[in-house]
Amino acid sequence: MKNNKIKTIIEQDMCIGCGVCVSEAPGSLKMEVNDYGFFTPKIIKEEINTNAAKVCPFNPKPKEEVKDENALADLFLTDPSNKDKQIGKYLNTYVGFSNQFRATSSSGGIATYVFEKLLQDKIVDHLYIVKEVNGSYEYQLFSNSNDIIKISKTKYTPVTLEKLFLNIKTIEGKVAISGVACFIKAIRLKQHYNPALKQKIPFLIGIICGGLKSEFFTDYLAQKANIKTSYSKQDYRIKNPKGQAIDYSFGAYDENQEFKQVRMKTIGDMWGTGMFKSNACDFCDDVTTELADISLGDAWIHPYTNDGLGNSVVVTRTSLAEKIIREGIEDKNLSLDDLSLEKFLISQSGSFNHRHKGLPFRIKFFKGKMDFAQKRFLKEKTTFDFKLVQFFRLRTRKNSLEIWKNTKNAEEFDKQMKLSLFLLKTATRIYHHKKRILEKLKIQ
Repeated sequence: MKNNKIKTIIEQDMCIGCGVCVSEAPGSLKMEVNDYGFFTPKIIKEEINTNAAKVCPFNPKPKEEVKDENALADLFLTDPSNKDKQIGKYLNTYVGFSNQFRATSSSGGIATYVFEKLLQDKIVDHLYIVKEVNGSYEYQLFSNSNDIIKISKTKYTPVTLEKLFLNIKTIEGKVAISGVACFIKAIRLKQHYNPALKQKIPFLIGIICGGLKSEFFTDYLAQKANIKTSYSKQDYRIKNPKGQAIDYSFGAYDENQEFKQVRMKTIGDMWGTGMFKSNACDFCDDVTTELADISLGDAWIHPYTNDGLGNSVVVTRTSLAEKIIREGIEDKNLSLDDLSLEKFLISQSGSFNHRHKGLPFRIKFFKGKMDFAQKRFLKEKTTFDFKLVQFFRLRTRKNSLEIWKNTKNAEEFDKQMKLSLFLLKTATRIYHHKKRILEKLKIQ
C-alpha cells in the first residue's frame, strides 16, 4: 500500500533522523545524510509499509493510546509516584557526580557509571551507544565493561538507530540503549507495536538534550580550532577543572594527527541561538527525556555551575533506575545530593522556556505549512517581546544551515551570520530587561 506519511514528514523537515522507520519498511527506506548534514530516510521504493510512520516520534497522526509523551509514559512507566507537567513521571531527582568517571566523562559521569552497572550486574548483555568508529562516531554495540571509559563522552554529531532495529533479531541477549528524547520516544513506539522488544530492551538511558546538531556544527568547530582540512576523534567537552562548567573546549585531530582545540567561550552561544539545530527540535516538547528509565543532563544551577569538572542532574523513573542510583550512593561510588523539584526545574529553565513557553508561537507561525504531532503546552501565554525572540531564533537556525551549506568557511560564515545574531541578541536583551523590571515590581 502506498503511504505518503513518511514522505510528508521528510519534506516538511520534521524528520529527526532516528532511523527506526527503516526497520518497518526494509527495502523501501535507507538512512542517508542530506544536504544540510542530517540523517533522513531516502525513499528507495514508493511502496512503503503503513507501519513506518507509526514509530516516528513526529508522526502527525498517532493513535490515541500513544498520542503524546504522557500517554506513552502511562504505558511504560508504572513505578513513579510523582508527576510534574514539565518533567513527566519520576521517582526522585538528584545532582552530583560519579567519583570514578567524572574526570573522563561529560558532566558528572553518571551515564558511564550506569552503563558499567548495567553490564556488571548482567541487567543487559550489550549497550547500544554512540562510540568511535574509524575516527568518527556512530551507534554501535558495546559489551565490555572493562573498556567502559572509552565511551564516556557526549558526541554532538548526527547518528541513527537504523542498524539496530534492522538486526535486533540476530542479537543474542538483552540490550540497553542511550539516546535523546526523540530517539527514546521512537524506541518506545517500536516496543509498543512490537511487545517482544520490551524484554529485549529492558533499560533506556535518556540524555537531556539541548537540540540535535547537524554535521555542519562539527565542521564549523574544527575550522575554529584552526583545522583546515579533515579531522577525526573530535572531543566536544574538554573540561577546564580550574574554570566553570560552561568553560569547556572542543578539540580534534587534524590530518597530521595533531590535536587542536578551541574554547567554546570564544565562539559564542551555540545552543541558545539554535545554530545548526534540526528543525524538528523546535517542535519537541520533551525537555527531560520523559520516557527513559533514567534521565541525565548538565547541572546548570548554582553552585554546581562553578565546578569545571562538571555535575549531572538525575531523574529516576523506574524502580530499577532508582536501585542503581541508591546502590551507587550507598557504596560511595556516586556523590549525589537530593535535588528539589523546584531547583531541578531551574537547572533546565532555558529549555523549558524555549520548548514549552515558545511552542505555541512556533506552532501558530507554521500553521497550514506543516502537519504537527500531538503537542502539549499549547496554552502557554506569550508576550510580544518573547515572540520576537522566538521569531529571530527560528530565522537564525535556518540561516546558519543555509549559509554554511553555501560557504563551508568559518570566516565567511561568521560575517554572513552577524545580522541574524545581532537581531536575536537584541530581541533577547529586550525580553530579559523587561522580565527583570517586572520581577522587581513583583508583577507576574
